[in-house]
Amino acid sequence: MQNETEKKQVPDIDPFTPSGSAVRRRRRRRADSNIAVFWSSLKRDRLAMVGVALLLFFIFVGVFADQLAPHGPRDRSYNEDGRIRRLEAPSWDHPFGTTDVGRDIFSQVILGTRTALTVGFLAAILVTFVGSVVGIISGYFGGWVDTVIMRVVDFFYGIPFIPFVIVLAAILTPSMWNIILAVSLLSWRTVARIVRSQVLSIAQRPFIKAARVAGAGHLRIMFRYILPNVIPLVLLEMAFMVNWAIMAEASVAFLGFGDPRVVSWGQILHINFVSGYSRIAWWWTGPPGIAIVLLLLSIFFVARSLEAVVDPRLRKR
Repeated sequence: MQNETEKKQVPDIDPFTPSGSAVRRRRRRRADSNIAVFWSSLKRDRLAMVGVALLLFFIFVGVFADQLAPHGPRDRSYNEDGRIRRLEAPSWDHPFGTTDVGRDIFSQVILGTRTALTVGFLAAILVTFVGSVVGIISGYFGGWVDTVIMRVVDFFYGIPFIPFVIVLAAILTPSMWNIILAVSLLSWRTVARIVRSQVLSIAQRPFIKAARVAGAGHLRIMFRYILPNVIPLVLLEMAFMVNWAIMAEASVAFLGFGDPRVVSWGQILHINFVSGYSRIAWWWTGPPGIAIVLLLLSIFFVARSLEAVVDPRLRKR
């Protein structure tokens, strides 16, 4: 009787299921390892360091745009005799010149930086969140759940982006938030497919099977065991989505469907093109175009270093 009582008091321990503290230590080691790989890849790649410097510069300009811009985006500049300074080439007073109505292009480019970063990062966060959740659910459950979700993804792949934005702008008022909504609605499909393919492989690994045997629920397995293993891939896709969102916003604004109340690089190019001075006033076209290229390149160079975390084969190069 005493032996039976002692046996009842001994808790059952699953050798395949680590304790909570062991899991936390393992996660910290994995996170520290990923950060170390990312930092090592950054230091080895000069272009990546240039990208980091450029990205930090753009973030600084975007955050302090109101303080850095010497003029308002709609303010007009006048000469001493009271005439508007139309289409003036770059000078000390106006480093990027003026528009056909005397507005300072330098101030507009600075304020457009904030718009580009806002659209890029907010849209990328929404896209990666929705795409990651959908991809994890699809890859984990498989079967008919996976089939239904993938057919929905295929449906969204059939919707062209620019016509969708035009229709959305016709139904709703053109705004920066509608552009973020349009980018998010049509871009999560790519992230969902990529995450799903990774989860299909992870779901068959021994530690996932051990968690199921130990009685872990679906949500616990998906977001405690599977999600940490796809985070590097998700962050890489998020970096690429920032680039895509910035390009999408610039394209939509250039076509004239952007928010007229918000200054953006695409809007500057649109006004320049519509006014008919795109070939004459090179200083009106060059700065916003160069800013778009430099920002996209900076994010791309940083994303290259993230690839070393996702693909270990790149670490040996």
